[in-house]
Amino acid sequence: MDLGIKGRTALICASSQGLGRGCAEALAAAGAHIVINGRDEARLRTAAAEIAQATGAEVVPVAADLGSEQGRAALLAAAGPVDILVNNNGGPPPADFRSLTHDQLIAGVEANMLTPIALVQAVIDGMVERRFGRIVNITSGSVKMPFAGLDLSSGARLGLTGFLAGVARQVAHANVTINNLLPGLFDTARIKALDDRQVAAGKTREKVRQERLETIPAGRLGRPAEFGAACAFLCSAHAGYITGQNLLLDGGAFRGVM
Repeated sequence: MDLGIKGRTALICASSQGLGRGCAEALAAAGAHIVINGRDEARLRTAAAEIAQATGAEVVPVAADLGSEQGRAALLAAAGPVDILVNNNGGPPPADFRSLTHDQLIAGVEANMLTPIALVQAVIDGMVERRFGRIVNITSGSVKMPFAGLDLSSGARLGLTGFLAGVARQVAHANVTINNLLPGLFDTARIKALDDRQVAAGKTREKVRQERLETIPAGRLGRPAEFGAACAFLCSAHAGYITGQNLLLDGGAFRGVM
């Protein structure tokens, strides 16, 4: 399927690896002009070269910290007019909610709510003027099914979801959509780090992985490439009637009906 976004400029945050890279690869394959981001410059440049080689797309790497105004300014300056924004950022590490300090709480909200909102504020008026815009926020399955230890991540992402739900309705008339992708357990560095914590606590890696897979009806972890494909469709010209929605990709782990 031609997604109708050839030549569009797509800015994908935190995209040198994992789910962000999956989105970047899918959008590049659809013909978009890609701007990727990360803080590890060497890893970022390697990712850019690999994506460009695999897809033939123009890929611009921008090493910057999204949490700073300077970092966001550098990213936006490199991108120019943005047609597609994929918000993504690492979540705070697991912690007992009782132990979280005020500074840690503020940092979590900054990373997973305020930073993506700032990027939306920066690009949305241009999208409205051009009568095309696609914004996809990578949040978490914990927005629908909270996990103990990820309370800060869940709370900040819920805040982002609620804030942008109203914004989505304000710009829908201009063919600008805002949607959220909620990943469950995917085969990324994030899940490997969570596994490492349990291994350090005394479990075998095989046992940790077995216990994870038992919670997923699909019987496997998700693949970044299939996550990226879902993202690319939401960013496509065919998805203009989908806005303000939360798409859960978790292999059936969430047991609810809605």
